[in-house]
Amino acid sequence: MINISNHWVTLALLVVSASESFADFYVSPKGSDHAPGTRARPFASLERARDAVRLKRASSQGPITVWLRGGDYLRTNALELSLADSGTAAAPVTWSAYRDEPVRLLGGKVLKGFEPVGDSLILGRFDEVARSHVLQLDLKRVGIRNFGEMKSRGFGRPTTPSHCELFFDHRPMTLARWPNEGAAEKIAGFPKESGQNDDHGGNVGALPGGFFYAGDRPGRWRDLTQVWVHGYWAWDWANSYERVAKLDLGRRLIETAPPHGLYGFRVGQRFHFLNVLEELDQPGEWFLDQANGMLYFWPPSPIESGEVLLSVLDQPLIRSTDASFITVSGLSLEATRGSAVEITGGQGDRVERCLLRNVGDLGVSINGGTHHHVVGCDIFDTGDGGVSLSGGDRQTLRPSGHVVDNCHFQRQGRWSKCYVPAVLMNGVGHRVSHNLIHDHPHCAILFTGNDHLIEYNEIHHIALETGDVGAIYTGRDYSFRGNRIRHNYIHETGGVGMGSMGVYMDDCVSGTEVYGNVFYKVHWAMFIGGGRDHRVENNLFVDCDPAVRADARGLDRSPVWRSMVYDYMRQQLAAVPATLYRERYPAMKTLDAYYGAPGGPAIQGETFTGVPAEGNSIVRNVCVGKWFEAGWHAKPESFEVRDNYVTTDTKQVGSPAEGFTIPKDSPAWKLGFQPIRFEEIGLRRDSRRHPAKPSPR
Repeated sequence: MINISNHWVTLALLVVSASESFADFYVSPKGSDHAPGTRARPFASLERARDAVRLKRASSQGPITVWLRGGDYLRTNALELSLADSGTAAAPVTWSAYRDEPVRLLGGKVLKGFEPVGDSLILGRFDEVARSHVLQLDLKRVGIRNFGEMKSRGFGRPTTPSHCELFFDHRPMTLARWPNEGAAEKIAGFPKESGQNDDHGGNVGALPGGFFYAGDRPGRWRDLTQVWVHGYWAWDWANSYERVAKLDLGRRLIETAPPHGLYGFRVGQRFHFLNVLEELDQPGEWFLDQANGMLYFWPPSPIESGEVLLSVLDQPLIRSTDASFITVSGLSLEATRGSAVEITGGQGDRVERCLLRNVGDLGVSINGGTHHHVVGCDIFDTGDGGVSLSGGDRQTLRPSGHVVDNCHFQRQGRWSKCYVPAVLMNGVGHRVSHNLIHDHPHCAILFTGNDHLIEYNEIHHIALETGDVGAIYTGRDYSFRGNRIRHNYIHETGGVGMGSMGVYMDDCVSGTEVYGNVFYKVHWAMFIGGGRDHRVENNLFVDCDPAVRADARGLDRSPVWRSMVYDYMRQQLAAVPATLYRERYPAMKTLDAYYGAPGGPAIQGETFTGVPAEGNSIVRNVCVGKWFEAGWHAKPESFEVRDNYVTTDTKQVGSPAEGFTIPKDSPAWKLGFQPIRFEEIGLRRDSRRHPAKPSPR
């Protein structure tokens, strides 16, 4: 008789053995770099394993796997991978967690030894309610002396690593601020030297003059030398952090250090103070006195109930340069001040089934190369964006083949807020598919370039802090063509001021296909901002305001818009090969009527009348609620709007829980509407996903 239990154990071991590659090396936090790197005697460091891989590759060309046993791998520098560490398409090099053991590459240090604050002078600076809750830890005593430094960052600022951050129970904590989360100060006015009245009656202040605030809260603060401000200084889509150079309590005047707010300062715009010890007044806030290295923290739950982690590393955890066919699988990467993974050049690299969280910059940065993939990852709580893709050649329209697929993105933009999307695409031929993106202060997916495919993504609760923003956004170039936005579900977006859009084709960008998407409770669901040759087809709009909005800003004669269309957009056209682009995208030839044919005489400024929004088709869509609006020089009759079914009867589409089922007898079918595969949108629950469970819808 066969022992069934032992039989299956034997089969399981055979499967594991078969899955292990031609050559295997093992690493463990309990290993030794003097060991041979076997399962029984593993290496201790990733660098020792990398060197062993190099040596093995020099003598054989089979696949190699570096198995990482469970535990924390504390990183004081990036794991550097280069051409010498490459695999091949048939024989990749894989760095993987062993049998899904929890493996963490850690750029921070776990902190222990917190104690109550004993210094009466320090205690006296806290609100009374905070004094019994704030704990302290001398970082120098535990060997941490490099704290980084606060830097001006945000819209238009570099995303280089800056200061350390504190995390508790795997979530970022809040640097002590006023007002607390959910509230904001407002710019009250400007002094006379900025060209405005001293009675707070001005609208926009010059950069060096500073601005007034209201109230007397800063009068409670004893040390004004470490204060910073964060604000949306002029527009709801441009934020930055600025150091306070001078705080005049008597005049209630703030002067920031250069580079100041990018667009100046505007009365009524929101901001808050941060990095203020006295404002450590609620659970989850912290402050670091860099002069003496003392960390103060009010934990949101008992300190022993969660891990306390301080980011220390100011580099990526993994940096791949010109390396090819390397896979990183099943790892957790967290608590670096920089990005988790940086890939430059090479081909065929993969980051799969990984958890990337609590990093200061990006989750994954891919710059150049071809056919790199980020697949099945969870990317949470990044200081800037999630994944940045750059590749392909706009001069030849050669695609990159980069892919972001089946990933869960949540809470990007912790620091920079604006234009740091979950996925950023630049170049030619990227694919972003089957991702779940939510809880973002600004846009979810931003692209520039050509021939990108954005499909089967679910996006919700974005634009939570900003306005004049789209869930999917691009703008300001007539040559961005061949892009397809298909079968996405965009719902319940936020937005301040102007609000938010679902698909935002801004500033005359043109030639995008928007097909088979579902928009639910989105402000302006589909927005054509003066562009040409868009095709909006077979989409479902439910409870939007309106479903489609369009304008013809390319005809505006004011200096700002005339300069954009006549100068900037013409320059962008001249930057790409005319013959190639006109062959690939024939509709671009229609621009000759307004700019002149390539190689011929240009239409001069005095005879330039602008560029209308022509060639746009809005066909075979279903709308429940407000439908189509055209304004700002646009006339509805200039758009092809036909065969759309518009109703106010919500029973015609059902509910989100029902998958927006359109009845069999709906008039939409007779107009040519095609079924939307709603059940295929979003994450795929398969073995190639990171094992962490996604948040519910």
